[in-house]
Amino acid sequence: MNIAIFDSGIGGLSVLYQAKRMLPEAHFLYYADEDHVPYGEKTREQILTYTDEAVRFLLDQGADAIVLACNTATSVAAATLRDRYPLPIIGMEPAVKLALNQDDTHRVLVAATPITIRGNKLKCLVEHYDGHHLVDLLPLPGLVRFAEKGIYSGAQVHAYLSEQLAEFNLEDYAAFVLGCTHFNLFKQELRTLLPPQMHFVDGNAGTVRQLIRRTVNLPATHGSTPGVTYFASGRPITDPAQLQFIQNVLAHLEKMYPIE
Repeated sequence: MNIAIFDSGIGGLSVLYQAKRMLPEAHFLYYADEDHVPYGEKTREQILTYTDEAVRFLLDQGADAIVLACNTATSVAAATLRDRYPLPIIGMEPAVKLALNQDDTHRVLVAATPITIRGNKLKCLVEHYDGHHLVDLLPLPGLVRFAEKGIYSGAQVHAYLSEQLAEFNLEDYAAFVLGCTHFNLFKQELRTLLPPQMHFVDGNAGTVRQLIRRTVNLPATHGSTPGVTYFASGRPITDPAQLQFIQNVLAHLEKMYPIE
């Protein structure tokens, strides 16, 4: 089975990492829209155009199912894409429900891109599950730009996060929701700034479980062998330096995975 994983950039590699652990027999098509990253600062119309182009390309590559490994793309385009295309399209959303299920008495800080935070999807999610008004929202667009440069820690990242977190009394919080797949790359740096009782919550494992549910009885229409084929905005990634960069990101995610 060919499983396509789409993101605006490298953030979706955190979902690919999780999917490879849970679906080791699958072949993955990873599509990073590097020509248009970051999505979180684009218009809704632009994002819908970019995601539609990506889905059509991935269908041509033999995708049996597509994961929108981008909270922003899911918020803007998932419903439209499901209406247009017949294959399973699995989206992501910030794991607000999971965080509140784990602790419904302490505050929850949800970090995401600006367009996700402004979007109706997250608003409805919070209104539905946050009956005690415990959720606060924090846009962190700078982290996407750092991630795309391969910068996950250090003085610049630390200063940026310190400034953004300064307005919150973090002792009141139990969870930090990673509401953008790029943000998983920064768990180590965030851990140095968050108090011990705050733990990370993301939707990666839940998204892959939904993928499995949607595809368990789905006949694969294309033969495949385990592995990953990488694309950058529709272009096959074959340059050794680019492929090594991807492997470096996956190796970094291996280190981030156990950090809670």
